[in-house]
Amino acid sequence: MIPLELSNPSIMGILNVTPDSFSDGGRYQSVEMSVEHGLQMARQGANIIDVGGESTRPGAGRIDAEQQNSRVIEVVEQLSRRLPAEVVISVDTTLSEVASAALDSGATLINDISAGRDDPAMLQLAARRGASVVLMHMQGEPQTMQQDPRYQDVVSEVEDFLRQRTQAAVAAGVSANAIILDPGIGFGKTRRHNLALLKALPRLGALGHPLLLGVSRKRFMGSLCAVSSPQELLPATCAATALGVMAGVAIFRVHDVAENRQVADVTMAIKQSG
Repeated sequence: MIPLELSNPSIMGILNVTPDSFSDGGRYQSVEMSVEHGLQMARQGANIIDVGGESTRPGAGRIDAEQQNSRVIEVVEQLSRRLPAEVVISVDTTLSEVASAALDSGATLINDISAGRDDPAMLQLAARRGASVVLMHMQGEPQTMQQDPRYQDVVSEVEDFLRQRTQAAVAAGVSANAIILDPGIGFGKTRRHNLALLKALPRLGALGHPLLLGVSRKRFMGSLCAVSSPQELLPATCAATALGVMAGVAIFRVHDVAENRQVADVTMAIKQSG
């Protein structure tokens, strides 16, 4: 089962314990700074803290399990002791060894951008441990994904992929009630692809699993607004959050928790009014 109640939009706060993430790389490299930022996001209204030790920005190289563990496990352990019980800890990794160690340390959600393809043991681990799992669509891999991504019909292809990976997870023993789907905005997609997927969120929601939307500070929005700095894309991110709430998205993965919490709460109140 998904370890939180999703009748209202949930905010997933991004905690990158990395030197090279596209927007906040290097800001939270020490354990103390990382833990304090996670606690601050919870105070601002985050329902989930997503801890990751590998950058997935376009062009990023891969980080092995040992180095990921050295970055994230102590952070997960301390957050598990200090966060309110209702705040969920997620681990952002494609490696079962990292996910297993994080689950041992207090995480209950696995956020896998490869949807279980990078490591064949990941889905079996989620099933065995009763963990919830985010299955995301990505064309290619982070190092190459933005090198001329192409689709015949991006919405249909992403929809088919998510359906297939859901079937793979269930076949591995993961409960259907523990699966969250992510269309992978910005992961092997052009601006046109991203906009088509955002417009099609209600269709993707019809797959029958909660949707996670991760558009926070992403470059394609800057191209629409003539903004080059990711840190200046908070208004654009909030616009996408409002759209997502109206479209039925369950979880919003963001850098700026307080602002997106306000947007989600007000938009949901409007949606439910009358």
